[in-house]
Amino acid sequence: MKLQLGNRYLSKHIWTLLIVYFIASLAHFVHNAEYIAFYPNMPTWLTREKVYLAWLVITSIGVAGLIASRLRWHAVGAILIALYGAFGLDGLLHYTLALCSQHTLMTNVTIWSEAASGLVLMLASVIVLARRFAAGRLGHDPARRR
Repeated sequence: MKLQLGNRYLSKHIWTLLIVYFIASLAHFVHNAEYIAFYPNMPTWLTREKVYLAWLVITSIGVAGLIASRLRWHAVGAILIALYGAFGLDGLLHYTLALCSQHTLMTNVTIWSEAASGLVLMLASVIVLARRFAAGRLGHDPARRR
């Protein structure tokens, strides 16, 4: 099966933003899990395994958005993809535990990459949803083929 960017279910720019955010999120969570002992003031209950589990849960929201879009549940798909992107902002909570200067350069890079790409994905998904709403094409539309 060939991955086709920009098909009738999702536009090419949403696919691109999804891929960029997926990579940034994976990079941040892998860095967090593998170097958790070096992240300042992290709670002791947070383990490497729990970090990976959290990433899987968050990523499943994005997958659910893709599935909903594929099933032509456009509003649900856009909302789930926006929610998936919004979770990228969660990485900024590291700064409630320690200042930027207390984190390593790579930690800051992964946090900000995830946050920025997640924010852009969220905003793009909200714009898609708003345009569909304005055009009156929100729900499940099995007959419509674009």
